[in-house]
Amino acid sequence: MKVIVADDSLLMRKIIQNELDELGYKGVGAVNGKKVLEILENDSTDIGLVILDWNMPVMDGLEVVKVLQEDKRFKEIPVLMVSTESEDARINEALKAGAKDYLCKPFTSEEIAEKIIHILK
Repeated sequence: MKVIVADDSLLMRKIIQNELDELGYKGVGAVNGKKVLEILENDSTDIGLVILDWNMPVMDGLEVVKVLQEDKRFKEIPVLMVSTESEDARINEALKAGAKDYLCKPFTSEEIAEKIIHILK
């Protein structure tokens, strides 16, 4: 199964992709929300999860969640929002928009692994 990892930080993408490798999933990197949508449009086969940073250039994570929820082809793909946005109101906004779960940065490898396993089981 493939997991899209969208974050404008190369380091953060690599950290999350390394954890995905440990769990047996293939990470597909995206630098912004627009790239996430391009990946899905080109080949959504075997995409089982989208991990999104909130704050990205071009198109942010919250915008992507909303687009995915409006598209019947992608609505069922779960989204894990991973962000420095840690206020309850922002977390609730992401969850109401359609994110399956939320993880605040910084996080440990155990925390992200736990979230991924929980969402995908």
